Amino acid sequence: MQNIQDKKSNHIRNILHGFFLTLGVTIAEPQTILPLMISHFGGGSILIGFFSSLLRGGAILVQLYAAFHAQSYPKMMPYFRKVLITRFFAWFFIGVAILTVGNNHPTLTLFLIGIGLFIFSFSAGFGAIYFKEITAKIFSHKFRGKTMSVRQFFSGLAAIISGSIVGYILVHFQAPFSYGILFIASAFIMGLGYISIGTIDEPIKTNVSKKEKSFKLFVKNAMKLLKSDKQLQTQVTTFLLAYSYLFALPFIIIDAKTKIDIDGTTIGMIITAQMVGAMLSNIVWAKLSSMGNNKLIAHITIALSIVAISLAFVANNLYAYMLIFILIGASMDGNRISASNLLLILAPEDKRPIYSALQMNIVSFGMFFSIFGGLLLHWTNYNVLYSFSTLCLICSFLLSFKLLDEIDLTH
Repeated sequence: MQNIQDKKSNHIRNILHGFFLTLGVTIAEPQTILPLMISHFGGGSILIGFFSSLLRGGAILVQLYAAFHAQSYPKMMPYFRKVLITRFFAWFFIGVAILTVGNNHPTLTLFLIGIGLFIFSFSAGFGAIYFKEITAKIFSHKFRGKTMSVRQFFSGLAAIISGSIVGYILVHFQAPFSYGILFIASAFIMGLGYISIGTIDEPIKTNVSKKEKSFKLFVKNAMKLLKSDKQLQTQVTTFLLAYSYLFALPFIIIDAKTKIDIDGTTIGMIITAQMVGAMLSNIVWAKLSSMGNNKLIAHITIALSIVAISLAFVANNLYAYMLIFILIGASMDGNRISASNLLLILAPEDKRPIYSALQMNIVSFGMFFSIFGGLLLHWTNYNVLYSFSTLCLICSFLLSFKLLDEIDLTH
């Protein structure tokens, strides 16, 4: 008999959300499209690094603030829906700004893109806490790994479709008109995913924490929890360093422009390669996760990142760059699954929002590694950047062996 937690309708809605969200967001993919778009409007390596980090990073302190309130919420969905509406309008605004301002005032266009990305990412700071808590409530431990892997499989399929569409539009329509149209159209595509996830059947949580009297007291108690839980310390440090590929990744496509011809077709092929890697790897991650091998997933995915960044030293043709992005696609999805599942196993039910916020706040600093990468590239060269990124990933790989096996976790 199916576990009441693992309702098929929620499973399908979770997958549809991932599919339509990825179909939309891929048009500003931070490893390829976004750097080229920022470069078009005159932005340099530092701004590319900043915007790439902004799109990924969310608002670090916002996640703690969201957890402060969320720990006492019996239901997250009413608040999550507000986040979804905000993200839709922020993404739509970017497209309108590009079409109305565009090349006439490139500096203003960059500023407006930054505003839109900030709101889109800032709201995700709240959404990440709500989404993780909702999935923890509606899916059991082993089924959660399955549904997230299937979600990421179809997200990869969506990205392949999106990459093909982006390549076609960039070839047949001139920038910045092509960028603006892509953002506006993708906002409505994302909206379909938001409708899907917003109609999930969320149960009421009875085992909730009592909210502290102030946010300051909450942060103080959260820091005490982090200091007392050695398992959590090891996990967040490992997955923070696992993001070290972001020091270099947004700039690989810029480096590639100096070595091979980059056009709309090439961009579409590279995006497709990354998403094929992500999609196919999720078959493996789903199998390993259902067997309780999330620690092994962490080992493999960090190793894949090391190989990918190392290849950037010698890449000099399209196929080499496609291989880099295939490996990165597989690594990114595997890391998300292992990090999320290990955390939800580690965290007591009533403390899940706090554990989630602590991990996401600390690990989210890794989302901003691209800023430092941009500065490092500005001061040095690609070889130094790739070397630094690889060294940090090696440290993460070694530290991952200290992660506890799931069988050893008792709560």
